[in-house]
Amino acid sequence: MREPGGWWRRKSTPAKVETYTRWSFHFFGVVEVLFVGLPAVGALGPRLGSLLLATVCAHAAMCMVIVSRALDWTRGRRRQPVLLLWLLGAASVVIAFGAQAIVQHGPDSADVGTAAGAVFGVVLILGAGIIALALSRRHVIPLVLGFAAGAGLVSLLVGAPATAAAITALVVLLGAGFMAFTAVLSVWLLNIVYELDEARETRARLAVAEERLRFARDLHDVMGRNLAVLALKSELAVQLAQRGRPEAVDQMTEVQRLAHEAQREIRELVRGYREADLGAEIAGAQGVLQAAGITCTITGSPAGLPDSVQSALGWVMREAATNVLRHGDARHCTVELKVTEGHAVLSVENDGVREDRSSGGTGSGLAGLRERLSGLDGTLEAGPVGDGCFRLTAEVPLPRQVSRPVREAAS
Repeated sequence: MREPGGWWRRKSTPAKVETYTRWSFHFFGVVEVLFVGLPAVGALGPRLGSLLLATVCAHAAMCMVIVSRALDWTRGRRRQPVLLLWLLGAASVVIAFGAQAIVQHGPDSADVGTAAGAVFGVVLILGAGIIALALSRRHVIPLVLGFAAGAGLVSLLVGAPATAAAITALVVLLGAGFMAFTAVLSVWLLNIVYELDEARETRARLAVAEERLRFARDLHDVMGRNLAVLALKSELAVQLAQRGRPEAVDQMTEVQRLAHEAQREIRELVRGYREADLGAEIAGAQGVLQAAGITCTITGSPAGLPDSVQSALGWVMREAATNVLRHGDARHCTVELKVTEGHAVLSVENDGVREDRSSGGTGSGLAGLRERLSGLDGTLEAGPVGDGCFRLTAEVPLPRQVSRPVREAAS
């Protein structure tokens, strides 16, 4: 069994605002019947009063229908109710004409004049406000002016003095203007609420997409070097095994260790806890490169650098080592880490560059690194430097308190 009010709680915030707006304008129709139509019966008598009440009820019902159609049109769910708008406008004029005729030519009674005058004013004011719901903003002011002018003209036609007609037109102008302003503001607020909700959903989708890109980038950075090393070690083990060398067992043992290490890193990556350590990445890159027969020279130490800087440069070091293994026939690689003018600079240069890297590298790995470094206002440059060499340089600004140079070390 559904609990009371459950239908309201299940609505989204924009749907609640739309429902509130819709029923608020429906309530104007109820007010028209209760406070304008019913009093006319007591003031004008059963016959004439009932006729006026029936017309007021029909006008209120038409207003309620147009409210629903107008809000649906505003949200793009249906076409603009042009025919209904014209019918409401015509009905408002006819009812107002009849009410004003009663004021001028009906029984000479204050109650009659008050009741009929109320019908005259409310019908025109409410009609203008409801029609404004289904019009664009540029048409609202002409609408209000037209209803005000029409009120004055109707008053003159039924014999009202010019002064009274002018006052009537002014009252309708103010009332219709207020109702039209309320209608335009309500539609504007409703559209704003929907746009904000759409923006929130878009932001959520962008956050999900960004997280997917981050995960894909991390997965590329983590697995790129591991797979390259596994392929290298496996190839070396095959060659040793074909020659009957016992060292093949050692190489396969190393492959097994690297596979377990890759599994551990993937688990940490999935949990979102993994951060690259610059010192470990430099040492790991040196070991991997040397295992591949590439001489690796390290200059500088990450001691004293902030964790965020070390993490960012750690990913750079990992990607650089992967690129050296994948994209060239390097024999020598130089890694230099230094602090200069408030920036930590990591430079990796290797020889043996193939032609496919002559453009400076535009793969997803370097693009991912640039995204990482941009979060720290860092930069990344990569490209050939002549003599078949390729250089990757990452620069990250340091906090002001970090000013001492990186301790030099060579290996």
